[in-house]
Amino acid sequence: MTNFLVKTIANAGALAVAVWLLDKITLTGDSTGGKTVTLLLVALLFGLVNSLVKPVVKLLSLPLLILTLGLFTLVVNALMLLLTSWLADILDLGFHVEGFWTAVAGGLIISIVSWALDVVLPDQD
Repeated sequence: MTNFLVKTIANAGALAVAVWLLDKITLTGDSTGGKTVTLLLVALLFGLVNSLVKPVVKLLSLPLLILTLGLFTLVVNALMLLLTSWLADILDLGFHVEGFWTAVAGGLIISIVSWALDVVLPDQD
């Protein structure tokens, strides 16, 4: 349970950095507290998408991953971010990613920040 909570907060931090750096990734809310709750909900949704959908997509795209020496992972990450944005719109959460290339940049930022937080945060199973 602690590991899940740490991963969710790390996802929220990575998403916050992407929102801060990219104008076309938006997070809306009434106040700072409202934005924080929205960010945590989006982080939960992003974690769910990454744990359920991403493995299937990576398996189906394995030939492209091999052919591009893993660079297709950037596209997979962008698609997961776009799927999270679409689901957030359906659930009326104030999170939106505008466009594929913004999603690629956002996925790259989220991957780097998540990696850095993974190095810093303790890994408890």
